[in-house]
Amino acid sequence: MPGERLSIRDNAAVGRFHGVSASNGQAVPERHTESKMKKEESGCRRWFRRACPCCFRRQNSSYDVSGDVDGVAAGDGENEGPTTPLTPTGDTELDELTLAVRSVDLLSRKSDRNKKEHHTDQYNSDQLIIRRGQTFQIELDLSRPFNPNTDKLHLEMKTGEREVESQELYGQISRIHDFILSFTIHTTPVQHLMTLMKNDTVYMEGEKELKEYVLNDTGRIYYGTEKQIGARTWNFGQFDEGILEACLFVLDNSEVPPSGRGDPVNVVRVISAMINSPDDLGVLEGNWSGNYAGGTSPTAWSGSVEILRQYHREGGTPVKYGQCWVFSGVTTTVLRCLGIPTRSVTNFQSAHDTDVSLTTDVYFDENMEPIHHLNSDSVWNFHVWNDCWMARPDLPPGMGGWQAVDSTPQETSHGTFRCGPASLAAIRSGQVYLKFDTPFVFAEVNSDKIYWQRNLDCTFSQIHSEKKAVGHCISTKAVGSDERVDITHLYKYPEGSEEERIAVETACRYGSKPDVYSSPIAEDVRVEVMMEGEGPRMGGDAQLKIVVKNTSSQPRRTTLHSQVAVMYYTGVLKDTVKKDTLNVELNPQEEKIIEWVLPYTQYQNQLVDQAALMLTLSGRVSETQQVLANQTSFRLRTPDLNIEPIGEAYVGKETSAKITFTNPLPCTLRNVVIRVEGLGLRDLHPIRVGDVSKHANVTVTEHFIPTIAGKRKLVASLDCRQLTQVHGVADIDVHESQ
Repeated sequence: MPGERLSIRDNAAVGRFHGVSASNGQAVPERHTESKMKKEESGCRRWFRRACPCCFRRQNSSYDVSGDVDGVAAGDGENEGPTTPLTPTGDTELDELTLAVRSVDLLSRKSDRNKKEHHTDQYNSDQLIIRRGQTFQIELDLSRPFNPNTDKLHLEMKTGEREVESQELYGQISRIHDFILSFTIHTTPVQHLMTLMKNDTVYMEGEKELKEYVLNDTGRIYYGTEKQIGARTWNFGQFDEGILEACLFVLDNSEVPPSGRGDPVNVVRVISAMINSPDDLGVLEGNWSGNYAGGTSPTAWSGSVEILRQYHREGGTPVKYGQCWVFSGVTTTVLRCLGIPTRSVTNFQSAHDTDVSLTTDVYFDENMEPIHHLNSDSVWNFHVWNDCWMARPDLPPGMGGWQAVDSTPQETSHGTFRCGPASLAAIRSGQVYLKFDTPFVFAEVNSDKIYWQRNLDCTFSQIHSEKKAVGHCISTKAVGSDERVDITHLYKYPEGSEEERIAVETACRYGSKPDVYSSPIAEDVRVEVMMEGEGPRMGGDAQLKIVVKNTSSQPRRTTLHSQVAVMYYTGVLKDTVKKDTLNVELNPQEEKIIEWVLPYTQYQNQLVDQAALMLTLSGRVSETQQVLANQTSFRLRTPDLNIEPIGEAYVGKETSAKITFTNPLPCTLRNVVIRVEGLGLRDLHPIRVGDVSKHANVTVTEHFIPTIAGKRKLVASLDCRQLTQVHGVADIDVHESQ
């Protein structure tokens, strides 16, 4: 009867028919005399042999035949319509007693209640896709009405090739109508998508936040420098065709057993390792060389869809090439697809600590020349990773919420290139002894920059420290808009506050240099670099201001040495393009502003991806022997692609957009390619523009046929050897076809 609770595993039941399209069964006959029992048993066995020879071979003393529903996380899709009818036995009484499951409807269409109630109707799939912890419905089409007093139902659930433990499953008959039996299933199988329910470890309160961090299929990724923050639109595309299958393929390639897929801590740690290719032939091969032959330049990608499709299509061959924002974008796609709230996060002035000192160390010799083989720590202009949301029952209370996860291969964690999940609450308070990889992330956002000088006895003395050099303007996309939101406060207390200093000193006690803060250093001369407006543009002279201030009541003299080098955004220097020496004399309490210029002719042939440079200043105050040190990174701003929709857009009808671009350089751009894509608008499409003369304007028209109504985004990026990080986005309002 409706509401009756049934056991999923009945020891009296036998037989399983693989697949979800149909399964057959027969009620247990009433007790008869021994002779009549043998006669009826013979008829049953004759029928059973013809109905399913494979199950007939299974030995058991009972004749209850049960259904088996496979693939409840992502089913076969063969869930509609009856199968070939059973062959009658000729025994009228037996045929009337026989209970056959003619078909199983998993209610997996976009309009069905399972997809709606589980918020999975955006997936471009007719498979059954459900979230754990929630009930879901199936309907059985039977050969005759179900009798709860005499009929038995046996249901087994499987994820992949492994059966889910029986104690995790139970169900209820919710409705009996003629030949249709509606069944409600309560389950927590390991391969279901993570849930939106309150009792789950990845539950996030707030409808707007859930829409942003689980359901939003586009976003923004930030890059550049703290004073020149750039933004680009990224198509996550977690609901696009083939992406769920590709994400499950990534999990399968990780060889993590199904029992490990129910723990989000384990899942994100596995995904962190599987998005990069070292160790395990993961999704993306990193490349920071500037030579991207045989693959796609990292700056040319504008979404995750083609990357994941290609990885799946080629059977697990790593896709070429990725850098940190690409690793992060793909990680966001995979984790959102699996139901874990996730966002891409950018840290500006991001430290890379190589010796677990939790400081960023710079070493000089006796003559204040850098000791290059010791200077393995670096500070990236920016670095992009991910935050994901979950409870942390494995950590002390208060450590749940946002967790940092990084898929860019930098350092190994327990022998594998991965990072996290590290609790932001632990990072903020300096509790770096809490797993996973909290010391590394702490150093990225809040390490002090320590300058060391070698003594004559080959020991080193601390000569200077910068307490605000690392971890600025930590950024992510705002909820519900394309605006940037600063989340630095989630990673650390305000710079210079007592809480922040306590966190730094607490963390360093667990590092390889626990005594680094034993002696304070007096300072009365300051040096800093300032930039006007949005900073220098590509193709022109770069102009900055050096500000030197004497805060004492005595005069001060210093010699400032400056050098500017081309830099990869990871903090690795390529070539020095200019050096200067400047004598500065300061009266008491005086401040001097020095104009600094880098002509275009000195950097035009030296730039690498991101068009980044680093200005390094060093000096010594004659009167006090105070060391002055400052490193400032900046980028040369590139123009945008302007995308202008032409006319109204309708589903199924061709529409157009005009893309315009102006070459900012006083030289010809060679072999220019513009790549265009948009979820629900068109797949990735390269447009080969060819050569573009100096300061020339380019206009191309892109034609496409929208497939999905609503507000969509058309994204374009330009790629050529001389100029990168040129991109644009336009909102396209697609109407239903008329």
